[in-house]
Amino acid sequence: MARTIGSWLSGPSQSDDPRQRSTYPGERLGLPETGPGSIARFGRRIAALLVDWLVSYGLAALAMTFGWVSLGALSTAVLVVWLVLSVVSVRLFGFTPGQLALGLKVVSVDNRAFVGSGRALARGLLIALVIPALFTDSDLRGLHDLATKTAVVRR
Repeated sequence: MARTIGSWLSGPSQSDDPRQRSTYPGERLGLPETGPGSIARFGRRIAALLVDWLVSYGLAALAMTFGWVSLGALSTAVLVVWLVLSVVSVRLFGFTPGQLALGLKVVSVDNRAFVGSGRALARGLLIALVIPALFTDSDLRGLHDLATKTAVVRR
C-alpha cells in the first residue's frame, strides 16, 4: 500500500527506453521544439491570463457603472465575465484576448480542427479552480489541458 501511494506521489516514472523519453516539451505530441506551434512556456501563459483577467475586470467595472452589477458582487461578476469571455473566444477563434496579445493559441491535440464548446467550457471551469492549472506534465500541459485534450501553443 505504501509503495502504491509513494509511486503516485512521486509522479510518473521515466522509462529506461531512450525512444520514449522526450527531449523537449511537446515532442510526444508531435509539436516542434521552437517557433510557431511549439508549446507555450509558463510565463507567457500566466501573462496572457493576467491580461484576460484585467479585460474581464474592466468589463465588470463597466457593468457596475451601468448599474447591472453591485459593488458586493463585483468579484463574482469578474469571474463570470472571464469565464464567458474565455469559453466564447476559445471556441470561436482558438485564443483569448490575452493569448492573442502574447501570440498564443489553444489547439486540440487529438487532430480535431478546433476546440469545441464543451471542451472550452470544461477547460475554463478547471482553470477557474486554479489548482489544475498549476500541475503540469513533461509537456508543460496543465491538468485542465490533459482533461480536455488541448495544448497552449505559440502562434
